[in-house]
Amino acid sequence: MERVGTVARTAQGLAIARCPDGDHPEIGQSVVDESLDTVGRVVDVFGPVSRPYVAVSPSNRDGLTALVGQKLYAR
Repeated sequence: MERVGTVARTAQGLAIARCPDGDHPEIGQSVVDESLDTVGRVVDVFGPVSRPYVAVSPSNRDGLTALVGQKLYAR
C-alpha cells in the first residue's frame, strides 16, 4: 500500500489530503484508512509537485467530516 497523506480539510463533498512527498496515487485508485476500511477513490491530484494535494470522493458522505486528520492509504 502507498501512503496518500493526511486529510487536511473537506471541500465540495471531497476529502482533501496532503501528500507527504512528491509520490501520489493515480486518479481512480481506491483509498482506505488505517483500519483498511474503504474510504473512497482518488478523483484529482493538484498543487505543488513537491507535496501535492489529493482529492478523494468518499464512499459515504455522512462521515466526511470525521476523516479530517486521518491518514489515508491507496491500494
